[in-house]
Amino acid sequence: MSQSTSTSGTLSGGERIAEALQAQGVSSLYTLCGGHISPILAAARAHGIRVLDVRHEATAVFAADAAARLTGVPGVAVVTAGPGVSNTLTALKNAQLAQSPLVLIGGAAPTVLQKRGALQDIDQTQLVTGQVKWLRRVRRVADLATAIAEAFAVAREGVPGPVFIECPVDLLYDEAMIRGWYADAGARGKSLAERLQRWYLQRHVARMFAGRRPGTAPPVREVRLQRPAQAAVERAAAALARAKRPLLLVGSQAVIDAANVDRVAAAISALQLPFYLSGMARGLLGRAHPRQLFHQRRQALREADCVVLAGVPCDFRLDYGRHVRRSASLIVANRSRREARLNRTPTITALGDAGLFLDALAGKLAQNAERGEWQAVLHGRDAGREVEIVRDADVSGEYVNPLALFREIDRIASDEAIFVADGGDFVATAAYTLRPRGPLRWLDPGVFGTLGVGAGFALGASANRPGAELWLIWGDGACGFSLIEFDSFVRHGIPLIAVVGNDAGWSQIAREQVKLLGDAVGTTLARSDYDQVAVALGAEGILVRHMHEMPGALARAQTLARSGRPVLVNIWLDPSGFREGSISM
Repeated sequence: MSQSTSTSGTLSGGERIAEALQAQGVSSLYTLCGGHISPILAAARAHGIRVLDVRHEATAVFAADAAARLTGVPGVAVVTAGPGVSNTLTALKNAQLAQSPLVLIGGAAPTVLQKRGALQDIDQTQLVTGQVKWLRRVRRVADLATAIAEAFAVAREGVPGPVFIECPVDLLYDEAMIRGWYADAGARGKSLAERLQRWYLQRHVARMFAGRRPGTAPPVREVRLQRPAQAAVERAAAALARAKRPLLLVGSQAVIDAANVDRVAAAISALQLPFYLSGMARGLLGRAHPRQLFHQRRQALREADCVVLAGVPCDFRLDYGRHVRRSASLIVANRSRREARLNRTPTITALGDAGLFLDALAGKLAQNAERGEWQAVLHGRDAGREVEIVRDADVSGEYVNPLALFREIDRIASDEAIFVADGGDFVATAAYTLRPRGPLRWLDPGVFGTLGVGAGFALGASANRPGAELWLIWGDGACGFSLIEFDSFVRHGIPLIAVVGNDAGWSQIAREQVKLLGDAVGTTLARSDYDQVAVALGAEGILVRHMHEMPGALARAQTLARSGRPVLVNIWLDPSGFREGSISM
């Protein structure tokens, strides 16, 4: 089997999948090749879909995740059977917890050989069931395209998330080829057992190809966003009108509908409430909106008398709801009924899309409340913290001060820059000091805190935001998960700037572990030559050991990236106590 082009006048299974993906607006898919999926990849490329192959299946799913977050169209990853599917599990779970809609297409052993010891044949549905919101095992060629259409709709509707379609290899090639393969595989004798075997195989093949018509791909199924109840919006508006110290927290779920992020931003601005942004909502109103806050969120929550959580659950990031004082009115807008009530019972619950809630709320809330003193207190604290950061960034050491590094990146990054964050301590420091330039220009793993997302997110971002300056903020521990993907960046012409914060350790863990247990076991790394690995893979590499080298190195990296070259800047960092006491449980 070496081709997917049909010789019988009707589309092969691989071609049907490619046509269905094209109908859904898919321009790129992410994959690691395998014999079980070759017809899909060949047909996708023939249909004008860009096929971006990587070095690990998790990278392919992370890339699909990023594509979904940036476009609102589910990203697509295609992986081979068995270990190809099992290698995606962490990335699938990350997407599920981040509520990111993606479609994973997995190959499978031939239908007639399943459960008979075929190559890479396992129960894949049992493996992925807990990581996806829907799955489908296709058993007829005629059902492939409809499964794709249904998968895209299910991935987006309600609480979005990943879905899985299993496509056995014998559904993907041309019908004449498959019939010939089964004929060759069958017995040729005249005994009853051999005749029964031939009859069984012929009947099996007939079922596989039953109902197959030339046709066209099914239409895109419209997905309607759930609008919060009008009564909930009115109650929320009334509670905010009474409040003296209101506060708004906006999370990733508010920007799931990527096509309408500007409308969400306009609603937040119109509400005239002090607000914090988190996750994918970072940068929603640019770098310096007058009511946006960046620091001292815990204290602000404890003082607020009315808190609005728009797409933000009361999980560990809000100390399971304990950051919000009990006497405060708690207004929660969330697509998920479970998340809306997680750890705290809201005063007002608005079930539905958080972005639509904010838009409706802005149309109801009268802007006549005087809260100048409250705003002044919050912004005074923010300004004070910024002064401390500037002071700490000026501290000189043997190597590079991480705060100074991020202040320099923030100064020189273009207005179209996208930041991809992958790491622990290094990335958490970046979150305090880097300011995303606009909506959907910050990508981090989300609530699962997964390391290793960086290369895949960068690949998905580049494919869907061509021409944007792309910065991968990489902890030295995190980069080890996918450093090999510089090979993929070179092959596919992805001109990113990867900045590795090299402090020779898993610092976020070491800081508390050493303090509590007096032992750094398992947390120590080497000052490895990550830049030379990038060079060996065909990219550019720059080593920075001292502060005076850093500005010029970053400027050179920008120049290289603008010329179309991927580049890794390996920056030796000084130890930092900036995030002392920040461990989460």
